[in-house]
Amino acid sequence: MQLRFSRPSPEPDGIAPQRHPVDEVPPPARLTLLGLQHLAIMYAGAVAVPLLVGGALKLSAHTIGVLVNADLLVSGIVTLIQSIGIGKILGVRLPIVAGATFTCVSPMILIAQQFGGGEAGLPTVYGAILVSGIFGLMIARFFATVVRFFPPLVSGCVICVIGLSLIGADAGLIAGDDPKSPSYGQISHIALAGLVILLIVLLHKFGRGLISQIAVLLSIVIGTIVAGPMGLVDLSGVGKAGWFGISQPFNFGAPQFHIAAIISMCVVMLVTFTESTADMVAVAEMVDKPLQPADLARGLAADGLSAVLAGFMNSFPDTAFAENVGLVGLTGVRSRWVVAVCGGFLVALGLVPKVGSLVAALPGPVIGGAATVMFAMVTAVGLRVLHKVQFEGTNNMLIIAVTLSVALLPSVAPSFYTKFPTDFQMIASSPITSAVIVVFVLNLLFNHWRTGKQPEASAGTH
Repeated sequence: MQLRFSRPSPEPDGIAPQRHPVDEVPPPARLTLLGLQHLAIMYAGAVAVPLLVGGALKLSAHTIGVLVNADLLVSGIVTLIQSIGIGKILGVRLPIVAGATFTCVSPMILIAQQFGGGEAGLPTVYGAILVSGIFGLMIARFFATVVRFFPPLVSGCVICVIGLSLIGADAGLIAGDDPKSPSYGQISHIALAGLVILLIVLLHKFGRGLISQIAVLLSIVIGTIVAGPMGLVDLSGVGKAGWFGISQPFNFGAPQFHIAAIISMCVVMLVTFTESTADMVAVAEMVDKPLQPADLARGLAADGLSAVLAGFMNSFPDTAFAENVGLVGLTGVRSRWVVAVCGGFLVALGLVPKVGSLVAALPGPVIGGAATVMFAMVTAVGLRVLHKVQFEGTNNMLIIAVTLSVALLPSVAPSFYTKFPTDFQMIASSPITSAVIVVFVLNLLFNHWRTGKQPEASAGTH
């Protein structure tokens, strides 16, 4: 999965250039359904970050609601920018859905706990996020020029870890988060998730045309209908939610700036750039559209902007959402305007709490079953990328093995680093952060540090 830096060949005289499938606009009904499908598959992941942060900091339900609305609003704005673009400044113009990165969860929790705890620590969190966004905007173009240090060996490992590390979040949606609870792991809930997965498989196997393309959305709708008699659909929150609301800027007070917190969030920004780069390259390959360094720079700048907006609006830094990358690969729908519709829906959800409450009422086992397939699809994309790595006569197999072992430790054992210094935990407790650091350093050591032992071809591709 290499970046292809090429110029489009000129069309013969008298023949209009053919529009790329990425730029095609499907008919309105199909456009809306496909956009809703992207929304349905990413919604659980989008709200998971504010729910995780809010729960860990013991914030009130109202405060968590503020975080959720702000998260959806910023996610929608950045998704629109990524898909439509703003001149030569922002947006990769690919079917990229932006959502809160899971990389920021552990650092945000640790920063808030270290600087006051609960809401008292959030001004320091958002001060650090604001600075990291400015940092991201400043380095986006430079980062895009050093993408040669992120060959398929690096991007493939990162994509695999993204998918593998998020599968645990889906398990919580299906079985529950508390193993001691009597309702944990109910057979009916697991069977419902299994039904959704089975429907996705059957609709892809036997469906034709639009039915196959919206298999995930149809499976979620059918699963929700089945979940109704099981008592898993609670619409009480819809009536209580307001029709219009927007997060107040600096809702938790003026931002505070502490160097340790700022450094931690700047590291998160670098990891986010690596994660987004891997996903943008994957999508560019899926849709068969060359990705130029300028395109990548605009996409990364949009990620930086998301952190600036997050600092103001009490939200979270965004990245290219992995499950939607998987959906592009699964459905083969390449239009960026489909994703733009999803972005419009996200903005509406962020501005209309009542609509957001309706989507939030979707049963956890239903969303968990669908998202499990999408996260695993992301891992499959990573494996496909790693297929391009040269293994004969190289140490690339060792690099992958060490990366996966180190990266997945905090995923399978969340308390693994609890006795280490807080600053170390902010970085090492994230599987994605660990993967990026380890595979990047090992790739430099084995494939770029010339010792006379390694052939040049071992840098990760053939």
